[in-house]
Amino acid sequence: MRRGLSLVELATKIETQKGLKADYLAPASSLRMNIDDGKPFISVPDVREFDVLPVAHDQLGERTKIPARYYNRMLAETPELLATNVNRWLEADDNRRMIRTIGGSMRAFLSDRYNRVENEEIAEVALPVLLETPGIEVVAAEVTERRLYLMATASKIQGEVGLNDVVQAGVCITNSEVGLGQIGVRPLVYRLACLNGMIIPDAKLSARHVGRRIGLGEDLNAIFSDETRRADDHALLLKVRDTIRHALDEAAFATTVEKFSATKEAKIQNDPAKSVEVLARKIGATEAEGKSILRSLIKDGNLSAFGLINAVTYQAHDAEEFDRAVEFEQAAGQLLHLPKREWKEILEAA
Repeated sequence: MRRGLSLVELATKIETQKGLKADYLAPASSLRMNIDDGKPFISVPDVREFDVLPVAHDQLGERTKIPARYYNRMLAETPELLATNVNRWLEADDNRRMIRTIGGSMRAFLSDRYNRVENEEIAEVALPVLLETPGIEVVAAEVTERRLYLMATASKIQGEVGLNDVVQAGVCITNSEVGLGQIGVRPLVYRLACLNGMIIPDAKLSARHVGRRIGLGEDLNAIFSDETRRADDHALLLKVRDTIRHALDEAAFATTVEKFSATKEAKIQNDPAKSVEVLARKIGATEAEGKSILRSLIKDGNLSAFGLINAVTYQAHDAEEFDRAVEFEQAAGQLLHLPKREWKEILEAA
């Protein structure tokens, strides 16, 4: 598990970003992509031009229905052609879009129904609940361009997956301000022997960022007020608070520990490399990541489903990006709940 930021660093980063954020609503047909010195900018009428961050590029491609490979090729090789294509399809779009910005950059291009729940709101609700819980330790935290991550473990809720092989219960809290997923509060299993984390897919809370469509009479280019946003989000934030308090369920954790320990009995039947190839395809790992999973498996020496799951979680230590590290931890949790027939494909691969 990558530790990311300390709590002080997390709070500082969230507070700094809070002062740089602004949101605008505009007809898609009124927007224009311009190119300056080979770099794309989006012009929002009566506001300004914004350079475009990677997530917003992906969303522009999706909304204009330009295939991602072609969009990215134009972006890299012929930005003027990209602007021509994007502008042609924006002109034909009769929807209004929410443009989320930070500093001088467009960070998201979203529906006018997108319900904004800010990272500072999640942190303001989550941190007091976590810090008042006995034995809680925040083990990982980060804010990337894509998501907020906050992971904590409870030393008073633990079990063993083997002799002196201790795991602790925990919780993983996530939020995306740029439309890349739901607000999530999910159980976490934290293995002390290797400091690996596994995020269990049975969500305690999973709430979509979808709200009311902004009315026709409202100022299309207005920055939405904090007061209005907080009123709309109050009920949801109360659910986040209450779900965190109940996420560390001892009975559910005990069931997960038992299931995790039982995967030791499911042995790899043939070539471990073949098993890893099949597993890598199932979790969407690249060829290089697959090779790294195999090295971790061989180094650990546990040639079983248990060993494979741990080999996946170990990749979080070396992932270049925090987002990718968490994806490995989520993949491990999904593997734990993989149907028997799919595990058979992995373990008997030849």
